[in-house]
Amino acid sequence: MKFFIDTGNLAQIKEANELGILDGVTTNPSLMAQVGVKGEAAIAAHYKAICDIVDGDISAEVLSTDFATMVEEGKKLAAIHPNIVVKVPMIKDGINNLFWLLKNLNQI
Repeated sequence: MKFFIDTGNLAQIKEANELGILDGVTTNPSLMAQVGVKGEAAIAAHYKAICDIVDGDISAEVLSTDFATMVEEGKKLAAIHPNIVVKVPMIKDGINNLFWLLKNLNQI
């Protein structure tokens, strides 16, 4: 079994990590907005901060719904840190994007 915390709150992530049982973090821009993190640069910095806390998979979600933009977003997210796992919507272009990301970045 693996334990992932689903939040954008750094204090909660630190607390869970200090318990020694945290395998990773699932978060997204909506959860980050709840703690005041908004805008592309702030969101990217927040993902990086999470990666600096947790040595495990950190999910990072693309916001677009078309293939080309998802690819660009996925590349930017994957470049933040090797522990980033890119999440895409389960729509036709999202499924096509999964294959592209797996083949080219291996971070899905």
